[in-house]
Amino acid sequence: MSDSEVRAATAQQRAETAEFLAGLDAESWDEPTLCEGWRVREVAAHLSMPYRTSLPRFVLGMIAARGNFDRLADRVARDDAARLSTTELVAAIGDNTEHPWKPPGGGFAGALSHDVIHGLDITVALGHTDPLPLDRMRMVLDALNPRSVEYFSVDLGGIALQATDLDFRYGEGEVVSGRAQDLLLVLCGRKLPTGYLEGESAVRFTSG
Repeated sequence: MSDSEVRAATAQQRAETAEFLAGLDAESWDEPTLCEGWRVREVAAHLSMPYRTSLPRFVLGMIAARGNFDRLADRVARDDAARLSTTELVAAIGDNTEHPWKPPGGGFAGALSHDVIHGLDITVALGHTDPLPLDRMRMVLDALNPRSVEYFSVDLGGIALQATDLDFRYGEGEVVSGRAQDLLLVLCGRKLPTGYLEGESAVRFTSG
């Protein structure tokens, strides 16, 4: 896919996330997500962090976090979730659908992956099962590499993840199947609700 196609898919993903968040009631913003330790408001704050963080603030934050980006991201998400209203969080995403941010080394496909994964962190946790467009999922899956999977420390020993809606297979061994978007979450270390995956070993990747 060309950069323009990936950026168009990213803009659509951000617009859909903003629309979804705008429709939530106050209680839903404090519901937990698949991103362990973060509620909906922390994930929304994290999604909009690249658009609201200047380079000097980022550098100072990394120094304070002793070079650990995960520590920085967690602190900023919690601080901004407490500081910003839900209206401001929605606007920070919806007003930046075409923002050119790219994660270091990830390119535009990495930006799309970031938005898709965290969008699913929210929607799946809140029980919404609408499928994402398959062409969008293909872009994300094509950008996967062993290094990105290794980052999440997922134990896939003896398991082959097999998509039921796309030509996608990852790993070798006993088959655990599900929609491509659900397998993406597995590869990112998320535990899914019961019923999203099939296979005898699906329980390994299920939260309940």
